[in-house]
Amino acid sequence: MRSSNPVLGRAFNQRGYAAFDPSTINSDPAAMEDLYNAPAASSLRTGRMTIDDVVTRTGILFAVLVSVGAVAWTLNLGGGAMMLGVFGGFALAMVNSFSKTVKPALAIAYAAFQGLALGTISNIYNSAYSGIVSQAIIVTICAFTGMLFAYKSGRIRVTPKFTKVLMTALIGYLVLALLSFVGSFFGASIYNIGGLGLIMAAGGMVLASFFLILDFDQIQKGINAGAPESESWRAAFGLMVTIVWLYLEVLRLLSILRGND
Repeated sequence: MRSSNPVLGRAFNQRGYAAFDPSTINSDPAAMEDLYNAPAASSLRTGRMTIDDVVTRTGILFAVLVSVGAVAWTLNLGGGAMMLGVFGGFALAMVNSFSKTVKPALAIAYAAFQGLALGTISNIYNSAYSGIVSQAIIVTICAFTGMLFAYKSGRIRVTPKFTKVLMTALIGYLVLALLSFVGSFFGASIYNIGGLGLIMAAGGMVLASFFLILDFDQIQKGINAGAPESESWRAAFGLMVTIVWLYLEVLRLLSILRGND
């Protein structure tokens, strides 16, 4: 089983996870009845990742992010704290993404740095556009819910072609973002060029939303493949990376729309 998400790939591109083998079940009717009547096995009993594990770990990471973000927002720490959060979060994201072993402490530290960055950035945006943060949060939640429904209902299926299109779009997006970052030092950021900034922000939001579909699919495949319970931390981390990306794109898009009013 291959994973296209660079964050979750380390966890779910491995082989060797124990999987369920129907042939190992005794065909005796009494034994089968006992099996079906037994309570559902948890990760504590099987040592394998479950969806409950992923939800719990994701909740922990977001609790840390929101708590640190609330402090950063209240204290209005400024640009220095924002840069510390951005670069600290980026460094930890790289370590977590390419580490061979799961390190929950580093995932929690990443959430803290992201909270520092997002709390400060959100305060800056909200000072310029009152109420924009609450709007961005609502849009992000709606996008997450919509993508989850689309995946669970089968309306959007992860196919090799679907994955290839998203990865190609991501490469193009990253190239434009890098050009924009370099150009910002010369006063020529892409986001400031007419309607191109609006297209970039909208495209980034759509791309991040569809990457949630990949996250859901890869987490489900990890569960089906019998990934170890500890991998739920990496799954939660990967999901957080995408949601944070989505929130920032929504924030950027709303600011451009409100700036054009």
